[in-house]
Amino acid sequence: MTPDEYQQYDATGLAGLVGGKEISPRELIDVAIGEIEARNPAINAVIATRFEEARAEAAALGDGALGIPWLIKDFNTDIAGLATRGGSRLLADASPAVADGVLVERYKAAGMVILGKTNTPEFGMNVDTTPSLFGPTLNPHDPTRSAGGSSGGSAAAVAAGMLPACHATDSGGSIRIPASNCGLFGLKPTRARVPLGNNAPEGLAGMSTGNAVSHSVRDSALALDIAAGPLSTDIYFAPQQPPSYVATLDAPLQPLRIGRWVAGLAGEFVHPQCVAAVDDGAALLESLGHEVVDMAPPIDGEPLRDALDCLFSVNTKAIVEMLRATMPHIPVDDLLEPATAACANEGDRFGAVDYVNALAFGRAATVAMAGYFTEVDVVLSPVLANPPLPLGELDPRVSDWTGFFGRMIAEIPFTALFNMTGGPAASLPLSKSPEGWPIGVQIGGPLGSEVVLLQLARAVEVAAPWHSRR
Repeated sequence: MTPDEYQQYDATGLAGLVGGKEISPRELIDVAIGEIEARNPAINAVIATRFEEARAEAAALGDGALGIPWLIKDFNTDIAGLATRGGSRLLADASPAVADGVLVERYKAAGMVILGKTNTPEFGMNVDTTPSLFGPTLNPHDPTRSAGGSSGGSAAAVAAGMLPACHATDSGGSIRIPASNCGLFGLKPTRARVPLGNNAPEGLAGMSTGNAVSHSVRDSALALDIAAGPLSTDIYFAPQQPPSYVATLDAPLQPLRIGRWVAGLAGEFVHPQCVAAVDDGAALLESLGHEVVDMAPPIDGEPLRDALDCLFSVNTKAIVEMLRATMPHIPVDDLLEPATAACANEGDRFGAVDYVNALAFGRAATVAMAGYFTEVDVVLSPVLANPPLPLGELDPRVSDWTGFFGRMIAEIPFTALFNMTGGPAASLPLSKSPEGWPIGVQIGGPLGSEVVLLQLARAVEVAAPWHSRR
């Protein structure tokens, strides 16, 4: 297989070639490694590799294994033999993980071949991927623009053609944001649908989950088929899932009532290009037989922002205090990104009652969204308030957490609601700015509605193909 041939296939297509014995897993992995070596220096998406281990694992795969190349985001996800550093200089010399996390076990059991890890901002706390530890990840569409975060390394690797799909995680939009900036599809599943890669029962007060960024809808559905399923230690439980998400993609989809939402719930500015992308998406959906009505979620944006500030700050403080306790001889604050240290220090603004009230707001918002989704089936919105920002505009090397958080949360007025309330949401690569920068459109649904979102995304993909944009 030549590199040009490799670029013509999504992950599912590559798996078909392996299954049909048109290419061996080892040959395919050699091509993928060559593409990473050729393309990564210009993008800085991949920050750790295990090429020789991957070659050996590919050569040992039996019949029925997918054999496709895969990368893992370097945050909360353990691969035996590689350190999990979370984009932090504090963990630059961390010991390698001694065992695979359950998520990686599931990927390997399906015959995915893991080649390494992708770049992320420190502890996933930014919508731009510019960590001091590894340096910035550049957007393949325009290296002066942000690839997004916190799964910016994963999205940039896929958009640059290193591999057709990649693991990603999402605590406030971190799958959908870089998918939007890099022109990809990205689905955040329902809370507890996919386990965290470090086997923890929850992350960030239940806001964190994972799946993938991909070119095709079917690749994200395939990743979900492999990764989904509860842990015995789970404290949340997702609604029942189908035997296969891939098998549902092309099933008939009944006409849907879709709510159009284009204004920030707390009055955030939304760029006209992002609104226009939603309106173009709405017209396409109407042409497919769906009804689109103006109906924003019934959520008060200011207390939503306050609750997010509390949950982020207090959880970050807990992480930093743990690091201070376990690294007493290391200047922890000097090695943290200034914004991370400031966030942890700002955690002192909140007491136990504030934290309980933030969680209570999330539960009330979940109830409100359940009511909203009795009136509409799906909500349609921008992913971001703006097209891709200039690289480094959200620089973590600032010590003003209030200003940094305010700027960051103003950029994501549509994504974090689904993390707080637990429902699935996806970014569809439907638009571009006049400069050629990708602009994603978000679709979201009630808890457990991945099948509807995937079917809708697949219908849109067929009507307005985007895979050829690679």
